[in-house]
Amino acid sequence: MQKIAQVLKQLGIKKDCESVCTGLNWINAVGGRHREIISPVDAKKLGVVHFATMSEYEAVLKRAVDAKNIWQNIPAPKRGEIVRQYGNVLRENKEALGALVSYEMGKSYQEGLGEVQEMIDICDYAVGLSRQLHGLTMHSERPGHRMYEQYHPLGVVGVISSFNFPVAVWAWNAMIAAVCGNVSIWKPSEKTPFSAYACMNLMKKVIEINHLPEGIFTVINGDKEMGMMLAEDKRVELISATGSTPMGRAVGKIVAERFGKSILELGGNNAIIVTEHADLDMAIRAIVFGAVGTAGQRCTTTRRLIVQESIYDTLLKKIIKIYKQLKVGNPLDVNNHVGPLIDQNAVNLFETAIERLKKEGGNVLVGGKVLKGAGYEGGCYVYPAVCEARNTYKIVQEETFAPILYVMKYKKFSEAIAMQNDVKQGLSSSIFSNNIRETELFLSAQGSDCGIANVNIGTSGAEIGGAFGGEKETGGGRESGSDSWKAYMRRQTNTINYSNQMPLAQGIKFDV
Repeated sequence: MQKIAQVLKQLGIKKDCESVCTGLNWINAVGGRHREIISPVDAKKLGVVHFATMSEYEAVLKRAVDAKNIWQNIPAPKRGEIVRQYGNVLRENKEALGALVSYEMGKSYQEGLGEVQEMIDICDYAVGLSRQLHGLTMHSERPGHRMYEQYHPLGVVGVISSFNFPVAVWAWNAMIAAVCGNVSIWKPSEKTPFSAYACMNLMKKVIEINHLPEGIFTVINGDKEMGMMLAEDKRVELISATGSTPMGRAVGKIVAERFGKSILELGGNNAIIVTEHADLDMAIRAIVFGAVGTAGQRCTTTRRLIVQESIYDTLLKKIIKIYKQLKVGNPLDVNNHVGPLIDQNAVNLFETAIERLKKEGGNVLVGGKVLKGAGYEGGCYVYPAVCEARNTYKIVQEETFAPILYVMKYKKFSEAIAMQNDVKQGLSSSIFSNNIRETELFLSAQGSDCGIANVNIGTSGAEIGGAFGGEKETGGGRESGSDSWKAYMRRQTNTINYSNQMPLAQGIKFDV
């Protein structure tokens, strides 16, 4: 793997980035606040970024608004061709971008590569979609009439992404929005801006080669105040926001007040049910990866494990044995399983959650400590925890963005379903069982109330071909595959009268 200095050079990243926003050309920040970006991997300074001011924000919005009329008049398959070219550029730079994601965010290098592969996959998906933006033909009740539905671009789409997937979530939105005829403005997490800048530098190559206007894809740097500006702006027809439930509640309210559209991908408190009919070897692999992958900082992280009491001790013993073998350390070292948390605040939340668990009567079985010393520079490394708990504990009811797995037992299967659903969040869920009655009940209307319900596979690792999102306090939005593309378009019903008569609907008579 390349050294980070080489990675930054290849991706066009400067250490001190005064440019905060882009169309084809970067706009320099003037008098805005700045932020040092410190890698959680080794506590070294990655660089300095500047937040956009109002003047730069307006410049970006102008670019986007100017570009939207041009872009939406390009045929959808031609728009797909631009996305196809970007996918190829990502392929050429996969290792470098994956390494930057890993170093800036802290996830393992393999996960960084996997995130870039998701971007490539969504580009491929969007290319095919560009020829399949189907409407619907219907029969009219009036003779000599034809009815159909069609979809038109919204215009400007705002994408607010989170640090844990600093590039893939943008691609899920921006690539689908693009083939639908929209331009996009990306407000990345203030914690991971360089990964976003790298994506935009790669996109710049494609835009320039094809002589397209600036403003089709833009990025603007800032904190939550910048996100609120996008949410309030009537020129931005859709806001897709990924992050915490409190953030989504604030964004959703603002967008709704101006009758805008929103896609909210918020918190998860995901559970795996393991029944006495499960293949335990399969279950264990999914449980451990789901709980410790990305150091527990995925919205689909496995946070609760609900186990049938007859196999509880056996399963727990095996899980603890594996946890004791986990290697925590520099995520760029492929021999390590778990990297650091994003920052010291995340470490504090981890420690606070452990203490709250103990006060409520829970028990830490393994892990739960902050790691210090050589190899753990920066203080953001923690040892993943497995804890005995009850589903009713207040701390268990909350989402803690850290590698803490709460384990609990059940007697009857109906109890397991009730425990699974008895949280405010509703993103991902899973059951391990070879009993078809259990699995089908889990997937029925009386089963999991989550947007994602898996059988004999974990809560993490959603494929891009399916619609991604959840219910309840997860926000209700859907991204990526299936018919999620419709969220980026406005539906229009058309009726055509090809007769020489003027019949009215429902048989109404109105003669003049």
